[in-house]
This record gives sequence, structure tokens and C-alpha cells, in this order.
Amino acid sequence: MIEHYFTCPYCWEEQLKLLDISVTQQSFIEDCEVCCNPIEFDMIMSDNTVTSFSAQPIGQ
Repeated sequence: MIEHYFTCPYCWEEQLKLLDISVTQQSFIEDCEVCCNPIEFDMIMSDNTVTSFSAQPIGQ
């Protein structure tokens, strides 16, 4: 697991997400820990580093 900081696309709070580097490509939805709005995460890992990361709002 590695730590990765991102900014919530709803409340703009900087947050920490723990990422599993053993999975090279991931997509999942989780609620913001501050404002509870759903965020879609997409990421790609390579050589134990994050090569691509996005945290996008989900239209409600």
C-alpha cells in the first residue's frame, strides 16, 4: 500500500487515499470522507508508483 493525496472534486478538501500497488489498474467508487459525495477513482500503477490518478465527481 502507498499513500496518495488528492483533492475532492466537490468540497475541495485535500485527502489521503491508500492505494494497493499490487493491482496495476483500478477503478472504483467511494464516498468523500468529508462531504460524503460519491467520487469515481481511476488509477494506473507501474513499478510501485502511481502513473495515472483521477478523482472525478459522479453526476447525481
